[in-house]
Amino acid sequence: MTNEEIKAKISALIPEAEFAENKQFTDAVIPAEKIHDLCKTLKELPETSFDYLFCQSGLDLNNQLMVVYHMTSSVHHHSLVLKVRTSDRENPNFDTVSDIWQTAEYHEREVFDLFGIRFNNHPDLRRIFLDEKWEGYPLRKDYKDEINIIER
Repeated sequence: MTNEEIKAKISALIPEAEFAENKQFTDAVIPAEKIHDLCKTLKELPETSFDYLFCQSGLDLNNQLMVVYHMTSSVHHHSLVLKVRTSDRENPNFDTVSDIWQTAEYHEREVFDLFGIRFNNHPDLRRIFLDEKWEGYPLRKDYKDEINIIER
């Protein structure tokens, strides 16, 4: 599928999707409550067959936290970037996609550890890099570390 065909397919499934200009990938912002169902559909549809989540990362945009999903189809050789965002910095959470792509289990643990974003229904959501006693989320822009004098 071309980027335009992928965009049309996503628009048919999620009319409120917002698309950004990106020459390499189709890039869409999806309502957070629809990410799991959309990912499951895009993996299972024979014409899209997004069978590999190769990157999942967090972003702090000051007023919002975002999770970015990069996926590709090993069958059709097309790629897609999906994004979800929240303004809730106190209790940011999205649905897990680890039941769709097993690689997401570790990606989501990393995002949780460094940004504090929780993933609903994740099978093992705990810190992956930092000690369990660590306080705060070091990749957030408002993170302060008084001991090491790190401020963002």
